[in-house]
Amino acid sequence: MAPTAASAAAGEEQQAVGLAARDSSGHLSPFAISRRSTGDDDVAIKILFCGICHSDLHCIKNEWKHSIYPLVPGHEIAGVVTEVGKNVTRFKAGDRVGVGCMVNSCRSCESCNNGLENHCPEVVFTYNSVDKDGAVTYGGYSSMVVVHERFVVMFPEAMPLDAGAPLLCAGITVYTPMKYHGLNAPGKHVGVLGLGGLGHVAVKFARAFGMKVTVISSSPGKKREALERLGADAFVVSSSAEEMEAARSTMDGVINTVSANTPMAPYLALLKPNGKMILVGLPENPLEVPPFSLVQGKQAPMIYDDDAGNRTLAGSNIGGMADTQEMIELAAKHGVTADIEVIGADYVNTAMERLAKADVRYRFVIDVGNTLHAAAAE
Repeated sequence: MAPTAASAAAGEEQQAVGLAARDSSGHLSPFAISRRSTGDDDVAIKILFCGICHSDLHCIKNEWKHSIYPLVPGHEIAGVVTEVGKNVTRFKAGDRVGVGCMVNSCRSCESCNNGLENHCPEVVFTYNSVDKDGAVTYGGYSSMVVVHERFVVMFPEAMPLDAGAPLLCAGITVYTPMKYHGLNAPGKHVGVLGLGGLGHVAVKFARAFGMKVTVISSSPGKKREALERLGADAFVVSSSAEEMEAARSTMDGVINTVSANTPMAPYLALLKPNGKMILVGLPENPLEVPPFSLVQGKQAPMIYDDDAGNRTLAGSNIGGMADTQEMIELAAKHGVTADIEVIGADYVNTAMERLAKADVRYRFVIDVGNTLHAAAAE
């Protein structure tokens, strides 16, 4: 039953059900959650869909060594507003909305004032984080959530909730570096390194921006998918010396979505002078970056010899709330959605096993609204 204004006014907690990992085995099982009452600036949301991000897998298994158990993952949340606080002006009950990677920040620092809450030193993530009241945050593998209105995104009518949910992480993760590094101009040439959950969305946004897009992948079997279904202009097999040589110094930028540790020099060689490689994947170990591959071009030692220098290697971390709203609106306008496999809540542990093997094209999305309560009752 949807929470009432009276319950919020009385300060009563709202009961929800979720799926939580209790330890580094990562096994997810039913978990009772107490959400805060809907405050004056809050939006209460009935969760209908939640995407499964690779970060979820890292966190439930404590691979980044900072997991707080019990851990309810999920930061690609889509649902419907059930209640709003008295100060909320942007949303009303019945609105189709989403919540991405953040649920709070200080809201007063330079980054927050510039709409870059993702860079706030006090940012609170949607799960596995500690909010201002000291409560551990629980994510979207749950029946409902209460969020400050600043961190809620309005879904355009043209954007489906299921295929749009992954854009709240995967979409903003690739959209932001394209915007802030000038890789959103028609006619420019961008490479997308890796064709997975992030990479396939990057291809779609590059096309929406009117750019030439080349997919760079170690999997030759993905060529047809990239060219025919996703609409990439070209495909380069990274293990082919001939294909890599042909693509040398042709790209204005590369969006690097790969989480595996790979030498950077061969991919930096694909960039034109003043080209940029933007990292959005997170390899576990330090990068191998020969300085000559960034600086000198033809004056570099022969192994890194090419005809371009003055390159930039940068990183990008999700995006602020204004950019996230802008991204979802542009995606709706151009028909950009994630390619998804919708699953029931009872399939989540199997989905995690498959995700670990990269056995998904390209994003699992949990049908929370129709299946979570049944799975929790088992």
